[in-house]
Amino acid sequence: MNPVIKKILTWVVFPVVILLLVYLTVASIMKPVNFNKQKAFRETIAVQRLQDIRTLQVAYKGFYGKYADQIDSLKDYYNNGDMIIVMQVGSLDDSAAVAHTEAVKKKAPRNKKLSSADLYQMYMAGDKNLVFSVETKIPVRDTLLRRDGFSIDDTFVIPFSGGEPVEMEAVIKPVSGVQVPLFEARMPYKQLLKGLDNQLRINLDAECRDRNRYEGLQVGSVSAPNNNAGNWE
Repeated sequence: MNPVIKKILTWVVFPVVILLLVYLTVASIMKPVNFNKQKAFRETIAVQRLQDIRTLQVAYKGFYGKYADQIDSLKDYYNNGDMIIVMQVGSLDDSAAVAHTEAVKKKAPRNKKLSSADLYQMYMAGDKNLVFSVETKIPVRDTLLRRDGFSIDDTFVIPFSGGEPVEMEAVIKPVSGVQVPLFEARMPYKQLLKGLDNQLRINLDAECRDRNRYEGLQVGSVSAPNNNAGNWE
């Protein structure tokens, strides 16, 4: 072999090939590590949004008796709707106050049953020894999800998907002979993990199917009651 060529092979080509092989080996090892790291980061954001959707759905059902089946309905409820809050006035453990309240009720005319609103008016007029509960309406947006950075519009977008909306359903179906409102909201990995290694994402979907799990993140279920649990919980 020509001495010059031998030197080139020994000092240039072989080291480059070795470095390339080392790089490819490290890259192949780090690919799933980086995928899982980015997956965990994205899931953290997605879970927060699904939890927020669950919070709004529970409040919506408390007011309307059913879950919202449209994103726009839930957005409008947040922006313009009310929550019914039960406010307890006085303590049921205060026997003297409870006895006083019963006495006040008995003094009312026979055809006049004192309502919580009546007791509240008497309480505001100065009788502070009354015990009762009263319902009041409070604007949703002044009560729920009051934290820095919260955006009602972002809540219904799958993060890192390029603007794809959250998939959401709501139904009322018979469960053991009783009509039960159900909802679910979903973020498929195909959208949530967009831009990451596609083969690793396909493998993840296959793993979910093998385990009979949804291929992504989901809260609630329209198939069967699950107490509005998320599949990450």
